[in-house]
Amino acid sequence: MTSSDARRLLILTEGQFQAHNAKTAMGVIRYGTDEIVALLDSSIAGRNVNEWLPGHDIPAVGTLGEALAMPNPPDTLLIGIAPTGGRLPEDWRGIIIAALGAGMDVHSGLHTFLGDDAEFSAAAASSGARIVDYRRPPERHETAIGRRHRPGSRVILTVGTDCAIGKMSVALDLRKSALKAGDSVVFVPTGQTGMMIDGWGVAIDRVISDFAQGTVEWMVGEAESRGDWVIVEGQGSLDHPAYSSVTLSLIHGATPHALVMVHKPGMANHDFDHLPDVSFPIASLPEFIRLHEKVAGLVAPSRVVALALNTSLYQDDADARRVIEDIGRETGLPAGDPVRFGGDALWASIHEAVEALPWVQANDARVEA
Repeated sequence: MTSSDARRLLILTEGQFQAHNAKTAMGVIRYGTDEIVALLDSSIAGRNVNEWLPGHDIPAVGTLGEALAMPNPPDTLLIGIAPTGGRLPEDWRGIIIAALGAGMDVHSGLHTFLGDDAEFSAAAASSGARIVDYRRPPERHETAIGRRHRPGSRVILTVGTDCAIGKMSVALDLRKSALKAGDSVVFVPTGQTGMMIDGWGVAIDRVISDFAQGTVEWMVGEAESRGDWVIVEGQGSLDHPAYSSVTLSLIHGATPHALVMVHKPGMANHDFDHLPDVSFPIASLPEFIRLHEKVAGLVAPSRVVALALNTSLYQDDADARRVIEDIGRETGLPAGDPVRFGGDALWASIHEAVEALPWVQANDARVEA
């Protein structure tokens, strides 16, 4: 999916902006380029997003009518949550129908395809509005063929010790630092939020499993035609009880030269609360690093070259920096929190490490047939 239309967004998070589910809203606010007119969430109406995300002056409104009455009203309603299972909250249906009736496009990253809903489709047809389901998989089916990377390209995949800890954010912040350093770099979105931000990509968790690796392989090839450095957005985690399959398809489909491990210090167990009497501990970093390199190496050699840490559980900057130093010392790898402290130094370390990898040098020396 690709999209380049400029939009004026109203982001819908009704009752959930302060919850874990609102990562789509958070991502689009932090990294998107579309104008965000307001946040629709009656639980925080009258407040401003900059209370949670400093520097983002976005009012929260309680009703769709308030948003449409603004001087420059929104033209697109964006569903700002990514709940487990990706289902639409039933009490949001009225808001969506009203938005479509007002001629607003509706953009959704849910697993529930709004465009397949008869009531929504009828409302859109009546007003001329469009429904965009970002998770709808492409019609083309790509089987992995073992495509080799273009000589001169460097492919990096963000992987993580859990889901929803910042793999996309890290990829986007590293891209920012790479561009600042003058590198030719392309971000590969593999989830709905990244697609909303960057305007292209495939939500890999909706692709038939036989074609997931091939689809990733194809996207990496597309990215290599646009730039020398390719940063692929990771998903899930390799040992997550629910989302490990999508992680494996990304590792073996992207065949990355290098991996950047994303980790949230202070988080002991996976984000999985469906079995109240069972917990799933997060593996130790040295063990998890070795596991990723071994699993990746079953298809193509790869190395974890840096750690990107989500230090959000540490409020004090000094404590966060101490944790970063400790983990860097424990693993012997460059470590930093690019979201909190910027990614320039981490990117410089990644750049140097990737250039020195023997399989990168061997690929550069290869002559295309």
